[in-house]
Amino acid sequence: MRDPASPSSHGQSREPTGESSTGRTASDRCPGVFTPHPSTDGALARVRLLGGSITPEQLAVLAHVAAQYGDGFVDLTGRANVQIRGIADVDAVADALVDAGLVPSTTHEKVRNIEVSPFTGRVGGLADLRPLAHELDDALRSDHSLAALSGRFLFGLDDGHTDIAGGGTDVCAVARSRTDGSVGFDIVVDGEIAGSVADDSAVTQALLGVAHDFLEVAGSAWRIADLPESARGDLMAVTRDRLDPPLEPGALAPTAGDPRVGWFDQDDGRVLLGAVVELGRLPARLAEFIAAVEAPVVFTPDREILVCDLGEGVAETVVRVLAPMGLIFDAASPWAQVSSCAGAPGCSRGLAEVRADVSERVESGPPVTEREHWVGCDRGCGSPREPHLRVEATSAGYRRTHE
Repeated sequence: MRDPASPSSHGQSREPTGESSTGRTASDRCPGVFTPHPSTDGALARVRLLGGSITPEQLAVLAHVAAQYGDGFVDLTGRANVQIRGIADVDAVADALVDAGLVPSTTHEKVRNIEVSPFTGRVGGLADLRPLAHELDDALRSDHSLAALSGRFLFGLDDGHTDIAGGGTDVCAVARSRTDGSVGFDIVVDGEIAGSVADDSAVTQALLGVAHDFLEVAGSAWRIADLPESARGDLMAVTRDRLDPPLEPGALAPTAGDPRVGWFDQDDGRVLLGAVVELGRLPARLAEFIAAVEAPVVFTPDREILVCDLGEGVAETVVRVLAPMGLIFDAASPWAQVSSCAGAPGCSRGLAEVRADVSERVESGPPVTEREHWVGCDRGCGSPREPHLRVEATSAGYRRTHE
């Protein structure tokens, strides 16, 4: 298995458990590339993408790996990452992904959980956060002690769309517009505005500072929301002392926007195409065709696929060629509102063949009128952050509740 820091070396992963630093008694079972999850249908590897962004060359590698070593699909996740299931040769997959630059660290592989507003720098927003995302990722990977964070701890960068800040991050910077037209950033900790920083140059330090403070009090907690009330209060107090007053005090008001599906005019005059696929599973062959467009791609926390920076003629060709192959550009499609976990038989905990049942529901059931997420057990893997109808398999059938 190849080490990203030393392309010619092979050996075991150096992924730390973080137990000695945090006091967690259980190991971090969040899957990665070097520590895949042993599902009943084969190993499952999760690839963490910075803000969901991937180059066409990297997407082509993912498609090849999924077709040759996996089950033929690239699964999209609720954190804008991707997964490959059914892997038999874990080392071959790891080597291919490392060579493609998709796993830039062994020690910090599973803590590179950074969500970014998907439209940032292209459609609306108060700032282009792509450079800041790279700065945060570089600083995170350079900080040895932060390798002790769990694979569940989530950073966020919100460009003012409020599509990330209200989405369950542990710590998030959200761009705010001042009366003089300049842009500052409120720092949101576990959904609560703790304070602000003057500009983007102070964001990385503020976010990583919260992560360090969390590790000091983490104990057995995986995320800030897991902390005892007293420890969470202490963390918030320390954070507030370091920050300026909030730019927009009060409760955070996330915006429940429409699906990012369809044709969007970018601020620079080019075109962005948003699409979804059935069950949030991108067939390897379709991924190859998307990569062949030779355009940047962004996966979103809502399992959408954004093909960016297109000329109008190219965009029209993409729709004409890829729509018949299964890329859905219609925001009214039920697949823009329905998602699911893997369910049985791929997951040993699954009490039903969720994907088959979801497909039947979409094809022959009543119209989809709200966000739905179907799950095979009480874990509720992949559940969306916004209000939704949860359809959970039980031993007595499906139970429907609003979350």
